[in-house]
Amino acid sequence: MQLGMVGLGRMGGNILRRVMQAGHEGVAFDRDDAAVATLVAEGAAGATSLKELVGLLRAPRTVWVMLPAGEITEAALTELHGLLSPGDTIIEGGNSFWKDSARRGAEAEARGLHYLDIGTSGGVWGLKRGYCLMIGGPAEVVQRLDPILAALVPGAGTALPTEGREARDPRPAQGYVHCGPNGAGHYAKMVHNGIEYGMMQAMAEGLDLMRAAPFDLDLPDITEAWRRGSVVSSWLLDLTAQALAYDPDLAEYSGHVSDSGEGRWTVDTAVEQAVPVPVLAAALFARFRSRQEASFADKALSAMRKGFGGHLEPKKG
Repeated sequence: MQLGMVGLGRMGGNILRRVMQAGHEGVAFDRDDAAVATLVAEGAAGATSLKELVGLLRAPRTVWVMLPAGEITEAALTELHGLLSPGDTIIEGGNSFWKDSARRGAEAEARGLHYLDIGTSGGVWGLKRGYCLMIGGPAEVVQRLDPILAALVPGAGTALPTEGREARDPRPAQGYVHCGPNGAGHYAKMVHNGIEYGMMQAMAEGLDLMRAAPFDLDLPDITEAWRRGSVVSSWLLDLTAQALAYDPDLAEYSGHVSDSGEGRWTVDTAVEQAVPVPVLAAALFARFRSRQEASFADKALSAMRKGFGGHLEPKKG
């Protein structure tokens, strides 16, 4: 199959690489010519515009848009609406607000196009580890594109099978799930990222408390031990232990913790639905507080964000 990728940043380029490694054809476009040239050197076809990208794809075309949420994504989708033909598919894999995705799905359908909103988790490690995909859109389109989706996910790996799932959809056990209609994929990803905020905050506060202990606790050794057999073992803990092994004081971090929107959307949606989310709300507000007075916990949060997503702290001045 072919996949056109619009946006070759931290995740878009590696998504296309992983698809190509599985034997599919890739077509790459980005405003950064150097990013396109890098993918061309690895076997992709390069495009200098959305129009050229569409022209390089065979019908029915599939174009994955991996751009920052907001106006830049909206502009790309609008242009693609005028270039694609009925039966073609647009995938939007950035962290967009789920209500925007529901609207975009309806707009695409009115033009005879298909639209999938795919919440994508895996960060800068996705090329090696695979991506967890939360998919919203028509079931028949998801099924048709399964060869591409299956190429992106990590597979069952070493995780033990979940008892009682024998008669259920096998795809979630491989790392991808069809959540429902348009909007459902990004809704699930929004909540996923809200939970991520809470988990990171709990871990960071625990590290801060150990730093304040009346005796000298070796945080690199303790977090390394926790990775093996502890109930709090996780990829976030793996990244934290790695950061502490390099620098127990996390001196390279200021502790200014940014938020990329999903945490705010999670709390806003919880208010709309009258669902109590005190932990998730507190984690979001802690990030706001970090921009005024940072702690070791905030440095740990910054280290985790850099570890899984390549997120850098804002430059001073």
